[in-house]
Amino acid sequence: MQRRDFLALTGLTAGGLMVPGFFGKAIAAEQLLTVLDPALKKRLADDALNAARAAGASYCDVRIGRYLRQFVITREDKVQNVVNTESTGTGIRVIVNGAWGFAATNDLSPAGVVKAAQQAAAIAKANAKVQTAPVQFAKAPGYGEVSWRTPIKKNAMEVPIKDKADLLLGVNAAAMGAGASFVNSMLFLVNEQKYFASTDGSYIDQDVHRIWAPMTVTAIDKASGKFRTRGGLSSPMGLGFEYLDGDASAKTVLPNGVTVYGQSYDMREDAIAAAKHAQEKLKAPSVKPGKYDLVLDPSHTWLTIHEAVGHPLELDRVLGYEANYAGTSFATLDKREQRFQYGSDKVTMFADKTQPGSLGAVAYDDEGVKTKRWDLITDGKLVDYQTIRDQAHILGKTESDGCCYADSWSSVQFQRMANVSMAPGKAPLSVADLVKNVENGIYIIGDGSFSIDQQRYNAQFGGQLFYEIKNGQITHMLEDVAYQIRTPEFWNACSAVADERDYRLGGSFFDGKGQPGQVSAVSHGSSTARFDGINVINTARSLG
Repeated sequence: MQRRDFLALTGLTAGGLMVPGFFGKAIAAEQLLTVLDPALKKRLADDALNAARAAGASYCDVRIGRYLRQFVITREDKVQNVVNTESTGTGIRVIVNGAWGFAATNDLSPAGVVKAAQQAAAIAKANAKVQTAPVQFAKAPGYGEVSWRTPIKKNAMEVPIKDKADLLLGVNAAAMGAGASFVNSMLFLVNEQKYFASTDGSYIDQDVHRIWAPMTVTAIDKASGKFRTRGGLSSPMGLGFEYLDGDASAKTVLPNGVTVYGQSYDMREDAIAAAKHAQEKLKAPSVKPGKYDLVLDPSHTWLTIHEAVGHPLELDRVLGYEANYAGTSFATLDKREQRFQYGSDKVTMFADKTQPGSLGAVAYDDEGVKTKRWDLITDGKLVDYQTIRDQAHILGKTESDGCCYADSWSSVQFQRMANVSMAPGKAPLSVADLVKNVENGIYIIGDGSFSIDQQRYNAQFGGQLFYEIKNGQITHMLEDVAYQIRTPEFWNACSAVADERDYRLGGSFFDGKGQPGQVSAVSHGSSTARFDGINVINTARSLG
């Protein structure tokens, strides 16, 4: 499926978050359940490793992958499209004479992988002739034969298409019954079967599952022609189909009565609420621009963390090695040395690719490095970045942080964002307690459109739902709200963070980076947080 066709079908926009242009060949649904033979994968990996060594490689890694994706797309009472795709092959990366080489093939035969290994070595030798400094590659232990699987309870790929379509059509009907004029609902399912082997002595088999159930509900005022939408308040998750079971214990009712969701999602309940909210938005007054204290729900904050912390603390952006998809970073290396005051003492940001249910959760990255958790910002001070094996020496590290990733066997792995999250507040503080201390503020729920500059310094963010707060009381809905930030000023304006009882994950299924572009899935957790004196603009005002 081509990207333009996908966007036309879904109407999905991600504002800097990229939808992949190629998913693989279309296959029948029943083919999604097959797997590659483990013994075959090891034999092919050994063939490639031996061929690379024979061609002069001092290091080689082999990734044999089977990438399965399923999309079920509906609108009102119709199924618009069902797509099953598979992409299978081998990517081989080598170091020869201190330079990188990479080649890939979909020929899963001994001759095919040997040829690809030889091609990778030849490319590395050519690169070495023009490379000014040899690759400095941090060591990683060999783990032998190990495996890991997303701890799912129900494999979404095994659920019949009819059941998925019936679920979405039932969601649509519920929204229409609650007053919606239009509704789109979708299921995006991913299963990555990834086998990694390297000359370090690792043979790592991982089975990764992800799920996302987005929707857009629209209400139209026929008298005026105005319309308003409300997207779903779910998050994409590293879970199985059990995510859609609607476990009541996983949902939270906010002080304004809005229901948000954790690691289980009641899509029908949210669709009904979305229809009502869209109608309410048609009648909501437009915001008066000015300075407000903002109370930001985790369903909103994840995107601000993603853009204003996650990306600017990728070391390749900091160093200027990467500038595609929104530039480099203001958070230069000297700021780490100075322990730059990135935020207030309420702000601690950590990276963690082990967090259960998160999109980026794996046991090992695509360089064979065991994943972990580490701080990026501690009590407001910048303390670290995200690094991979050939960058670690720049920070004086002896090992990678384990955040190297490729979106396909045919793509070379490179630095990608880990799950970057804001730690909950240390002192007991409920969302209601946080709200009651706000005199003039706005409560923002859900993510919306955004823009950010090429240094990740100046930005603007919208949302899904906005509520006025006056003298500690939530009064009524507002419309046309967006807030402007300078990254360090914004995080230094954080005056309170709710405790761990409110901690929830948001995230992106399609985070774009690089050229040729790749996508990755990444989560960002937080509890509800307050930011004082933030500039709010009215997005509906005419210019002159």
